[in-house]
Amino acid sequence: MSERATREETVNVVWSGNWVAERLGVALEGGDELGDLLGLALRRNPKRAHLLVSNVLGKHVPQLPSVVHGAGYELGERVRALLGPQEARRAVVLGYAETATGLGHAVADGLRDAPYLHSTRRPVAGVAPAGGFEESHSHATSHLLLPEDRDLLAGGGPASTLVLVDDEFSTGNTVLNTVRALHALHPRERYVIVALVDMRSPADRDRLTAFAAEIGARVDLVTRAAGTVALPDGVLERGQALVAEQEARVPASAPPSVPVPAHVTRVALDWPTGVPDGGRHGFTPDHRAALEAALPAMAERIAAALDGGAPGGGDDHGQGADGDRDRIPAGEHDRDRSPARGQGQDRVGDQDRVRDQDQGRARAPRRVLVLGFEELMYAPLRLGTALEELLGARAEVRYSTTTRSPVLAVDDPGYAIRTRLVFPAHDDPADGPGDRYAYNVAGAGFDAVVAVVDSTADTPALHAPDGLLARLAEHTGQVLLAVVPSYTPTPVQEPAVLPEPLRGPDFSSYAPDEVGWLLQDLSDTELEAPTEEREEAIQSGGAHYAESLPVEYQPSPAYQALFTAALETSAARIARAVGTVTETVLAERGPRPVLVSLARAGTPVGVLMRRWARHRHGLDLPHYAISIVRGRGIDATALRWLAAHHDPADVVFVDGWTGKGAITRELAAAVEAFEASGGPAGFDPEIAVLADPGGCVRTYGTREDFLIPSACLNSTVSGLISRTVLRADLVGPDDFHGGKFYRELAASDVSNHFLDTVAARFDDVAAEVDDATKELLAADRAPTWEGWAAVERISEEYGIHDVNLVKPGVGETTRVLLRRVPWKILARRGAGPDLEHIRLLAEQRGVPVEEVDDLPYSCVGLIHPRFTRGATGADGKAVAAGSPVADGGEAVREA
Repeated sequence: MSERATREETVNVVWSGNWVAERLGVALEGGDELGDLLGLALRRNPKRAHLLVSNVLGKHVPQLPSVVHGAGYELGERVRALLGPQEARRAVVLGYAETATGLGHAVADGLRDAPYLHSTRRPVAGVAPAGGFEESHSHATSHLLLPEDRDLLAGGGPASTLVLVDDEFSTGNTVLNTVRALHALHPRERYVIVALVDMRSPADRDRLTAFAAEIGARVDLVTRAAGTVALPDGVLERGQALVAEQEARVPASAPPSVPVPAHVTRVALDWPTGVPDGGRHGFTPDHRAALEAALPAMAERIAAALDGGAPGGGDDHGQGADGDRDRIPAGEHDRDRSPARGQGQDRVGDQDRVRDQDQGRARAPRRVLVLGFEELMYAPLRLGTALEELLGARAEVRYSTTTRSPVLAVDDPGYAIRTRLVFPAHDDPADGPGDRYAYNVAGAGFDAVVAVVDSTADTPALHAPDGLLARLAEHTGQVLLAVVPSYTPTPVQEPAVLPEPLRGPDFSSYAPDEVGWLLQDLSDTELEAPTEEREEAIQSGGAHYAESLPVEYQPSPAYQALFTAALETSAARIARAVGTVTETVLAERGPRPVLVSLARAGTPVGVLMRRWARHRHGLDLPHYAISIVRGRGIDATALRWLAAHHDPADVVFVDGWTGKGAITRELAAAVEAFEASGGPAGFDPEIAVLADPGGCVRTYGTREDFLIPSACLNSTVSGLISRTVLRADLVGPDDFHGGKFYRELAASDVSNHFLDTVAARFDDVAAEVDDATKELLAADRAPTWEGWAAVERISEEYGIHDVNLVKPGVGETTRVLLRRVPWKILARRGAGPDLEHIRLLAEQRGVPVEEVDDLPYSCVGLIHPRFTRGATGADGKAVAAGSPVADGGEAVREA
């Protein structure tokens, strides 16, 4: 470490948690080491206001790479000593995305001979999930397990040990639910949980003991320090109010008075062939040995570029004969994206750099930051340790990474996050575009920053005028870009035998020629749970929504009468939309398309489209129903079956309606991943829908948001079939996703009554359909994504900060009231009969209906953003106004 850094760290004795502790009364209770390991910050999160900021993790606080790697390595050595060398060789280490991917890998290094895998939030082409889970307190919760070797998690059988690594052990929910899911697949006798700090309450500690007894396994805990976080009453609401107050004080950023002539130098790492970029698909001891051997040479290439020459670098526009290094313009500076501008971002280090450049003085870097990228923590960390060792006293090397997590920045010595840079995501994330962050980088006096990304993230957005590289260039004299090739797993071989579709009357109440279900029958499996229990499990990280089923809603006589009246009123309107979308498909996708409905909401629409084609044109179109799950993708086995029996180019995916467009995006990503994995090509991911109020597709019957009666009920209007199920212990890699046939509800079934009532109006609307189709075919039908923008606005306006809890449109709002724990309903002022069933359901559940203006949908359902079992009463109704939970919900919005 340089003399300056040593002097600064000696002088700066203020605990980086003082600012939060003094204002909110949050306190760390435990040994003296806790204050050295952790600081405190605040974040905009409706589930947890405070953030424990590690000083040795290398995520938010730049730290010496040797310290970061050493912290994990030492924990790994302790696990090795606990297990013994022989058992350590049979262990498997699992780390958590995004914060603990590097820590988990370092722990695996300490065990020496153990393979490593980390969870990921990035779906990857060619790798089917081997499992997944949710993280309750995170702003982005869905985790996937994507090992290339599907036997990796099985390890050496029941006697092998699974080592789970997270940065902090706060409540234990995430770890316990992960163990529960994996234990069901691969039971084992021993688990070791590793974390830098154990901050559990006594009750949480007791839960771990009880859990170990429940599964009949030994569960050990290895941590560096332990303590608890003392949270006073009302800290969540007061914390959110404090965040809002601080953000309101941030002055608008001004453009720099002197433009910074910084450029980006690309460094060719010569990453070793066959070595993965990290543990997303598994990292073996052989990979570790190959990387260790290659690190010194890669560090030398980075050091050479820092000194002014980048061997092997290539210009994006072609390297000239003179061998000039790759210099990429960093783009125009981002003037106003970051809310932290004006909070200490432009310090002496930045000013010195600009002055030195103005005077034409070139000097060797004194402080170098190696900056990783979200889940890509280990590769840049090891490049940093190698560079630190190579440069020695010539430079001080620090390491941190960018992150998805939004945290408040306050320029105070007693606050852990002094500055932040904001920039757009640059890896085309599966959950859509959004801001990303780099903390404690601006104003830190770094003379050079080495940005390390994988090739998937080396996109135009990275190099854009408001991208990460341009933001870094504002605060350092030299920006280097090192790209690690994204690892491409070996494609999975197709199974020799594919399952066959299910048909009525053995599965569903539809006639056998109406639809073939590309599902497996789970009718004899107990999957239902009360709504409030499912919501608690989903939001606490206990389960993905597709791993269980809600108890089927049984309509009251009043609601059943409302459905019947709504069907009679809207039958012609639905028939017109069915005819219009079908004629559009026939005109644009050929005379004999293969209809493939997205189960289950799309299935009644697919049946009606098939009936229209037969009634008007004498066509007998094939029709199937397929499962797609948000966050998990489409059923790849079903796609392979379709490709084996039909031309993929003829397949037209069908759904009932669009909300914000999440499934539209999910399908496009899933088809791309399927083809990239070696699956048959040619599937068109464009969806044909009955109604497109969100403006998400170009093939639709209408863009009006109106009542489609099939949305009013569940299985009793969808052939008595449940929502689809995807759970690792029930659905293997070569199985169809699952579903249940509720034969016992036959007396309440109106599935065919719905179809017959709409089809009876086909002749009445034929002329209108012809006119509407002609008009649509000549129109500009490009998606506007108006709905997505509205959902993002509502999410922020109501303090939810999670678009997954905002369900727009009549159909999605109905689902919220039938299946989830609703918080409130937003209804467009003046909306008429289309919302009668919404108002009735809301009244039955005690949910307020708020009339609003400027709503692109007829209504929007908001899922309770801070759900616990106390958010509903024993009768399943929302807690009445004036209760602590209800008041807390209002506080969320105000914040």
